[in-house]
Amino acid sequence: MDLELGPLKPEPAELLVGLAFFFLVFWALGRTVLPRVERVLAERHDATEGRLERAAATMAEADRTMEQYRRELASARHEASRIRQEAAEAGAAIVAAAREEGLRERDLLIGEADARLAVDRVFAEAALREDVGRLATELAGRVVGESVAGVASERRTAERFFDGLADDGRRADGR
Repeated sequence: MDLELGPLKPEPAELLVGLAFFFLVFWALGRTVLPRVERVLAERHDATEGRLERAAATMAEADRTMEQYRRELASARHEASRIRQEAAEAGAAIVAAAREEGLRERDLLIGEADARLAVDRVFAEAALREDVGRLATELAGRVVGESVAGVASERRTAERFFDGLADDGRRADGR
């Protein structure tokens, strides 16, 4: 081995020992120090860029969750609107039913009141006829100066008078 290295002329044995130590140190560095360096670099990468990636993943998850929330909120609003509409329709139906029931009750009460008034009118008319006939007979007796009860009962003057009034009332009403 004749190497021209200039003033540095290493001895071959020293060169071999130097190379052996060099590879031994290189192997020791590769076995112990380089894995630690790689682990520290990986941790540094995880600490800086990994957090950014996790933050981006978290943001994407937050966006998905927000979109799901918006869809559920829109669905809930739609459901609430539908329930309000159904309640309004049911309320309108209840009001219409109550109004119809009220009108039926009103008509029934008016009919009953009309019937009671007609009955009361008949009773009042009969009582008035009797009282007017008696009072007319008394008045006629006072005017004449003697009792005219026998004449009034025979001729039924008061009844004819009221019948005449009833006929005039019907003609005036157009019946």
